[in-house]
Amino acid sequence: MQPVHLHRVNAEANMARFYCIDVAPTLFGDVSVLRTWGRIGTLGRTSVETCASAEEAEKAAAQTLRQKKRRSYSDA
Repeated sequence: MQPVHLHRVNAEANMARFYCIDVAPTLFGDVSVLRTWGRIGTLGRTSVETCASAEEAEKAAAQTLRQKKRRSYSDA
């Protein structure tokens, strides 16, 4: 999976958010889903979810992507 970078901007609500999703291998043979989010212009926060297989990680990343698209995030 290619890294995905999403934005959600609403000037009326003073909202400018980003969300990044990436799937990457670990040093121990597992696969991790890396999620980074926050206000545009900041470093944001990061969450790492380790999965046993690449298919499981892709599924978790795709689910998060669908959820964010439903909440009005769009490709940056």
